[in-house]
Amino acid sequence: MNLLYGTQQQHRANAAESLANISIVDNNPIQRSPKSFISCTPIGTRSELGIWVSNFRTLSMGNDSGSPQGPVTCGSWIRRPDNLNLVVLGKSRRGSSCPSLLEIFSFAPKTTSLSTSPLATYVLEAEEGDPIAIAVHPSGDDFVCALSNGSCKLFELYGRETNMKLLAKELAPLQGIGPQNCITFSVDGSKFAAGGLDGHLRIMEWPGMRMILDEPRAHKSVRDMDFSLGSEFLASTSTDGLARIWNIEDGVPLSTLSRNSDEKIELCRFSKDGTKPFLFCSVQKGDTSVIAVYDISTWNKIGHKKLIRKSASVMSISHDGKYLSLGSKDGDICVVEVKKMQIHHYSKRLHLGTKISSLEFCPRERVVLTTSVEWGALVTKLTVPKDWKEWQIYLVLLGLFLASAVAFYIFFENSDSFWNFPMGKDQPARPRFKPMLRDPQSYDDQNIWGPVDM
Repeated sequence: MNLLYGTQQQHRANAAESLANISIVDNNPIQRSPKSFISCTPIGTRSELGIWVSNFRTLSMGNDSGSPQGPVTCGSWIRRPDNLNLVVLGKSRRGSSCPSLLEIFSFAPKTTSLSTSPLATYVLEAEEGDPIAIAVHPSGDDFVCALSNGSCKLFELYGRETNMKLLAKELAPLQGIGPQNCITFSVDGSKFAAGGLDGHLRIMEWPGMRMILDEPRAHKSVRDMDFSLGSEFLASTSTDGLARIWNIEDGVPLSTLSRNSDEKIELCRFSKDGTKPFLFCSVQKGDTSVIAVYDISTWNKIGHKKLIRKSASVMSISHDGKYLSLGSKDGDICVVEVKKMQIHHYSKRLHLGTKISSLEFCPRERVVLTTSVEWGALVTKLTVPKDWKEWQIYLVLLGLFLASAVAFYIFFENSDSFWNFPMGKDQPARPRFKPMLRDPQSYDDQNIWGPVDM
């Protein structure tokens, strides 16, 4: 007992000494231990002090050496009924005692954190390998996970938050097809696409699994892909810098995006707001990374803009299409407003010195989920303008209705007649205002019975 107490006192003294020695110089993090660091990150016109502790599981599903689970390899949001947002994380195998896992966590919007313990856990078999990528169906009832053994597996969610289970199913057309770099569903959930490490591109109907496109030589190796809003097109990029557009209805290549010989198109995302028919692409030219914008009616490049210093490793667009986000290879993320292409949020060194492997917007909140092998999964609240709530819109409409009613009443009272017809010369003009309520006493005092002889 005394030994334990002495150890606790020693830990507290060491922690106090470490805190006393912390310093900040030129906004660079001063590393004090392999477990925690402190950094000053400039955002807009002010500086926010961010303290990240990798073993604090409500902020980060960490991958420190003391964790009993393997590194986080992929993650995605799950939109459930009753305004419930969940997160699914894939974790790779670590040694013989720690298997590969798929875990479901709940998200608390008030604290912007994930639950400390998973709601459901699925243990993958050793022959299935590790999870590589996850694609969640828009309905939120199931998701597909690409495994390192070269197959894809379907997982269905059952039960509610207090008693949730995962049921695994085999997908015959996606068995033994090789490792898949990226998998995705269309916006309406009627199409599914998979891009392989070997450059094989597949597009199929969902859930019927009828093959629409089966192109073994679509690319050297598929880097990224995305469906258009109306599920008419699929954009795909290759590790060699090539980008192609596919007509989903006919299942044929439609166009190849133009680029210079020293440029590489790496990432792609279609606009999702329904008004701007654009395709956003991350283009790398030497050490410079820019976002190029293409018009999907002609597939011509209409402009570009530099947003981040380092090259981008992942790109995402919000469900309403208002914001576009980029994650860099050194752990930064930036969020831009699509309408003006202006940066509204920038988190520097969010995943310190590590490539961000996945980045996705929350379906209902202005929050992003990021994952990396080194730092695990992080949820970050965005410093963007607040959206209008539904009750606020109704309140504005009610105010406009009341203002219209008041304006109508004033117009009616000040006009000669309701229809504003001209009145005769001998007719008296309408009084400007009439009292809405009359005094009963004054009303009785009027000669309603005629003159009375006294």
